[in-house]
Amino acid sequence: MKTLARASKLWLAVGAALPVALLGAWCSLRPGLAPLPVSAPRRVPPPLATPVPPSGSVASVPAAEGPIRLCEVTDETGITFEHTDGSSGQRFIVEQMTTGLATFDYDGDGLIDIYFPNGAPLPGATYQTPPRHALYRNLGGMKFKDVTDEAGVVCHAFGLGIGIGDYNGDGRPDIYLNNFGPNVLFRNNGDGTFTDVTREAGVARGNLVGAGACFLDLEGDGLLDLYVGNYIALDLDRHTLHRVQGFPSYPSPREYPPVPDTLYRNRGDGTFADVSVPSGIAAATGRSMGMTCSDYDRDGDTDVFLCNDVQENFLFRNDGTGKFDEVAVRAGAAYDSSGEFMANMGVDAADYDNDGWFDFYTTNYQRQMPMLLRNLHDGMFEDVSRSSGAGKSAFGYVNWGAGLVDLDNDGHRDLLIGNGHTEDNIEQRDPSSTYRCPLVLLRNTGRGRFVDVSAASGLRALARHAVRGVAFDDLDNDGDLDVVTLNARERPSVLRNWLVERGSKNHWLQVQLRGVATNPDGVGAHVSVTAGNLVLVDEVHSGRGYQSHWGSRLHFGLGPRQRVDRIEVRWIGGLREVFPVTQADQLVTLVEGEGHAAPAASP
Repeated sequence: MKTLARASKLWLAVGAALPVALLGAWCSLRPGLAPLPVSAPRRVPPPLATPVPPSGSVASVPAAEGPIRLCEVTDETGITFEHTDGSSGQRFIVEQMTTGLATFDYDGDGLIDIYFPNGAPLPGATYQTPPRHALYRNLGGMKFKDVTDEAGVVCHAFGLGIGIGDYNGDGRPDIYLNNFGPNVLFRNNGDGTFTDVTREAGVARGNLVGAGACFLDLEGDGLLDLYVGNYIALDLDRHTLHRVQGFPSYPSPREYPPVPDTLYRNRGDGTFADVSVPSGIAAATGRSMGMTCSDYDRDGDTDVFLCNDVQENFLFRNDGTGKFDEVAVRAGAAYDSSGEFMANMGVDAADYDNDGWFDFYTTNYQRQMPMLLRNLHDGMFEDVSRSSGAGKSAFGYVNWGAGLVDLDNDGHRDLLIGNGHTEDNIEQRDPSSTYRCPLVLLRNTGRGRFVDVSAASGLRALARHAVRGVAFDDLDNDGDLDVVTLNARERPSVLRNWLVERGSKNHWLQVQLRGVATNPDGVGAHVSVTAGNLVLVDEVHSGRGYQSHWGSRLHFGLGPRQRVDRIEVRWIGGLREVFPVTQADQLVTLVEGEGHAAPAASP
């Protein structure tokens, strides 16, 4: 029996190691990258750069189970940033919450760059080199360079959330950092550098604990306003060390009173006015975490969805004049299907079932079901987490960043969820839990359900981390979405999507908007893409997930369809235009005013 037991253990060990070894060997193959075609834009000169093709070919990549395959390439990117939460053993609550991240093209060269916020030393913590945020410029070919110093974005603030938006309308994305302590606004100078304009813009906000941040156009005047989430008011001098089952523990959010968020209206002269009270935002107090802005009721103005920690979510409905009514309870978006509030973390808005309406997906704490809120088209939502299979696989973890994104270009949005516990010693108290956790990937079947493909996609073979922010963008311009995760107390992870390199037959389209009368990036605009019998909708967001930003360039998977018959854009302010496009597998830049007027009856 002992011999049999040893043989069984040996077989199990070999069986467990074999997929990891095969994945490592497969990921070492580097097929050539195809350039991403670009339609001829009239306002935006930079084309997408073409990486230098490495050795190998698509044919050399072995087949693997499932259409989605993600491979970690962090060591090859040149990214050396390492996150810190400022901890010294005293367990301040903010340590658990840092931080989101942002992917965006800051220098207009057609390549998606990455900004990593960072923590800062808290009382009792010392560092030989002070931690700081980092901006990495994409050089092409999945190579990145740290340009923090030369870009003028050196920042030592305790970062929590980040928002990206062109607040001054000059065609260049600016950076807003929501911190523990005063916030920071970096204005993009257009020459690869930034200037700190926080004081003159009037958006420092004070000394609250920050959360997510979103740019949005409150009233359709063409100017981007700024929504700033506030988590709690925190006085570190009043902190006491907590213990659970004899082990040091972080305090509960319930020990801190909720606070209202801050809403800034853009005056159009480089400054902002605090309109939190007259807008109605300050009437609701919460513990904000992730947020996103979306026109969920399709009335032409932008609404705001807020995740609140250990209390009900908020859904602020915009009346079109910049006044908001908090409607989450009557909309069915405040609690889960059992009427319980959650420790909500992050949220994404997208049309997961291709019915033309934006749904919400929120992440939650361990042993709380993440929520997929299906839009019922009448101002109401239904929690379909259990019936759709969108929550079960992440139930055992603390969830943070997540995205409803089409990772296999089949025309249906999948779900990738970043996980990691808040307590770094959780294994000592609860052997069934771990601090570092695997990513969860749920593939959308297109029939209203999701299936767990975490193992088949290669995620279970990767090192585990305590993930916080997650971002999704096409980093190598090959037509599929790649993934970046901000890992607490470690380096980030860059996961390359090998869909195109593995010879996928699915097609895609990417859309970059250029507003003229509206904001230059088209934030808040709706885009509808028709390809044969497939109709997809998306929306340009500024701020989403867990206190992060990604996806300014919209991505549509088309499945086997090689032709796009029609693109319709509904710009903020109501203008509807149709842009005819005949070829898939390209990036198109659509300029406001250069399309054809859409019929008044168009949905």
